[in-house]
Amino acid sequence: MKRFLIFVYGLICYLMFFCVFLYAIFFIGGGIVPKTIDSGTAGPVAQAILIDALLLGVFAVQHSVMARPGFKKWWTRIVPKSMERSTYVLFSSLALFLLFWQWQPIGGVIWSVQAHWAQILLRAIFACGWFILLTGTFMISHAHLFGLQQVYENLQNKPISNPKFMQPGYYRYIRHPLMLGFIIGFWATPLMTTGHLLFAASATGYILIALQLEERDLVHFFGEKYLEYKRRVQMLIPFSKGRSIGEEQEVNFSEQTGQ
Repeated sequence: MKRFLIFVYGLICYLMFFCVFLYAIFFIGGGIVPKTIDSGTAGPVAQAILIDALLLGVFAVQHSVMARPGFKKWWTRIVPKSMERSTYVLFSSLALFLLFWQWQPIGGVIWSVQAHWAQILLRAIFACGWFILLTGTFMISHAHLFGLQQVYENLQNKPISNPKFMQPGYYRYIRHPLMLGFIIGFWATPLMTTGHLLFAASATGYILIALQLEERDLVHFFGEKYLEYKRRVQMLIPFSKGRSIGEEQEVNFSEQTGQ
């Protein structure tokens, strides 16, 4: 019964994430959701910036602290190892929900693209970013990344397995395609408001800092294997270093570790 309840818990956490993920696309891009990044009446600018910065900070701290190996080692003394990833996904989803709920719009337009063809192009690039992000998770272990594999193996009373470290698809060209997808999704818009700029710049800055922390952990854990991968493959910009595309050697990359 305990293993079954943990499995149900994992499913609920995953479904919450998936709903938040879909909401995030329209929150940033504008669309069918009740509240977007620019919806609502803009209040005092200083107050809006402070609130939005705090909301982004809450997510950044939660997302980075809970991903660190030291925290995981301590955390799994409290929660079962099979629930650790699902709980991480749950807390990340709640932090994003809080951000969407309390986000304060900020008036002012940074750029506004009027040409219809350019608007379509930017929308297509925006969609491409989210497509890279989503499909990239399936090139690695989507189920493991979001905790489903762990709770399922626990349900079957099997040891929690680790994903195989390979170099599939996008990972042959860049080490962090999921983060590249996020960055594209943040910036590709025909209408960039001050509030959207604050979000995009802050989130991009956080990604760049967080990747440094992740890669430090990865080099410490995997040693020369990850250093060799770094020498061959760029972090976010593809085709800027030579590499053997046909290689299928096992390499590590941060998304596979769930960080």
